[in-house]
Parts: sequence; structure tokens; C-alpha cells
Amino acid sequence: EKFDIVKKWGINTYKCTKQLLSERFGRGSRTVDLELETQIELLRETKRKYESVLHLARALTAHLYSLVQTQHALGDAFADLSQKSPELQEEFGYNAETQKLLCKNGETLLGAVNFFVSSINTLVNKTMEDTLMTVKQYETARWDRELGGLRAPGEVWRQVSDAGIVRRLEYDAYRTDLEELSMGPRDAGAVSRLDAAQSQFQSHKDKYEKLRADVAIKLKFLEENKIKVMHKQLLLFHNAISAYFAGNQQQLEQTLKQFNIKLKTPGAEKPSWLEEQ
Repeated sequence: EKFDIVKKWGINTYKCTKQLLSERFGRGSRTVDLELETQIELLRETKRKYESVLHLARALTAHLYSLVQTQHALGDAFADLSQKSPELQEEFGYNAETQKLLCKNGETLLGAVNFFVSSINTLVNKTMEDTLMTVKQYETARWDRELGGLRAPGEVWRQVSDAGIVRRLEYDAYRTDLEELSMGPRDAGAVSRLDAAQSQFQSHKDKYEKLRADVAIKLKFLEENKIKVMHKQLLLFHNAISAYFAGNQQQLEQTLKQFNIKLKTPGAEKPSWLEEQ
């Protein structure tokens, strides 16, 4: 039994290595699903764009946090001067109140923006990345770059296995084998070999198509989830930013309630949402 397992592994390794080298030198063909590969490339492009949005949103959070801290310090300075400057007490006083109100609204906006950042981060670095991990088990477009050049066939095959592209290679290797036998003579021995090749090809075809179906399903679910998440997050971002710059404190607070965002407890030692990321 062990001998049969080793023999089967050896034959499979030989066929796949032969297929890999044949593709590498332009003599063999590989299966390409243009529709699926277009979707995969679109996903990568979308991920890059969302990463850019995430980077900018984090920068906005940092700037807002700095602004809130400055307003808080300025409000304290105005309040102190109000107590020590009787002739300007009223002027310093209402400026202190204005800065405190701006500070409060800024902290509310920070809560909304931080929630936006957290959600986009989950979508990009967990949901999209999980789908791309499934894609990597299917695709072969980058195999040559991943291998970093050809080495001994045994080492090439080991690295190919690590790259997670065995299914497609097996499928194409046994497809090529079947095509070559189909074009040969049809004596008794050839017919027997052809039947065996057909059976092996069908087995590897089923495995490959299952992997392809897994990728297609993942891409479909990701697209649905992306639309659902972004619809909510873009509405939150728009409403919060609009209310803040319109000076509508009530609408700003209502936005956070609408999306069930909990603000940090007032008076906490660390008032920074930025530090929680």
C-alpha cells in the first residue's frame, strides 16, 4: 500500500513538473478563465483603492484628534484668563464656552470617524484578504514570480505546492496527457491507457472546478458584503461630517445614536479614539 502511494505521488509529481516546465518555456498551454480572472483583478484594484481611503481616513482621524486637543487647551486658557482679567471677563468667557462646545462636537465626530475607520479596516484587511487567500489557491498568474526562477524539478515542485497552485497544474497536466493519448494510435493497449487517462483527468477536473466554484462564491459573497457595509459607512460618514461642519450638535449626536456608536466615557484618562486603533 505504501509503495502504491509513493508510486502515485511520483507519477503525479512528474506530470505536474513536466507541465510546469512546459508552460515556463512556452510549449504547453494553461487553463485561463478570463471572466474569473477579470473579477479577481478587479478585487485587487478595489482593495488598493479602499486601502487608500483607509489611509486618508486615518490621517483625518489624527488631524481631528489634534484639533480637539488644541481646542480643549485653548478653552482652558480662555477660562483661566476670564478669571484673571475682569475687564475682559465676558469676552474670554464666551470664547471659552465656544471652544468647549467645539471640543465636545469634535469628540463626537471622532467617535463617528473612528467607527468608519474600524469598519473599513475590517472590510479591507479581513474580509477582502480572506477572499484573496482563497483566490491564491486557484490562480497561477504569478507563479513564476513567486518561484523566483527555476531550480531542480523536485525543488520546483515543492515550491509550487507551497504556492498553492497544485490543483490547476494537475488539471492541465492530465488534460495534456489525455489530449496526447487521444491523438495516438488506437490499439488495445492505447485504448486501455486512454480510458485510464480519461478517468484521472475527470477526477482532477472535478477538484479544479470545485476550487474555481469556491472562488466564484467567495467573490459573490464579498461583493454583497462590501455593498452592505459601505452603504452604511458612507451614510454615517456623510451625516456626521455634514452635521459637524454645519454646527448641528443635535444632528451629530443623533447620527451616533442611529448607528449605535458609543462614545468614550467623559472624564476618562485617555480621551483618544486614535489610540484604540
